[in-house]
Amino acid sequence: MAAPLPDQQLDAPAGGRFVGREHRLAMRVYFEDTDLSGLAYHANYLRWMERGRSDMLRLAGIEQRAAHDAGEGAYAVTDLHIRYRAPARLDDAVVVASRLMVVRAASCVIHQRVIRAETILAEAEVTAAFVAPNGRPRRQPLAWINAFRPLIWADESDLGV
Repeated sequence: MAAPLPDQQLDAPAGGRFVGREHRLAMRVYFEDTDLSGLAYHANYLRWMERGRSDMLRLAGIEQRAAHDAGEGAYAVTDLHIRYRAPARLDDAVVVASRLMVVRAASCVIHQRVIRAETILAEAEVTAAFVAPNGRPRRQPLAWINAFRPLIWADESDLGV
């Protein structure tokens, strides 16, 4: 039997994990996520992907809250293309898989999929720009760019879609 975890670890929210360069966040489809037919409402896929991106960044060492609180800026989604392929249903176990595709001086492009078992339910390409408190684009911190380098997918054929 494994040693018990300290209470802080037991109460910590799940943040997903990296499998190679891909971040994976497991979730469940709850009643609140569905419409009258028991299918996940389309806007919830965006919420799930936001959680996946946020946890991916956090695990990569990107401290968005600290940058915002210091007056440096924050990420803002500037472009989003999403394709719905199959519905998620009440009680489904799904995974949000996030892959960093491109890193530029002031933005990054992340490919995301919501998957149930081997079935892709939705996939999106999201561009997030780093913006100053005044809303104008600015260079993201160099430490962030350096943290991203080992996570970038070199070949889009790796996507398997």
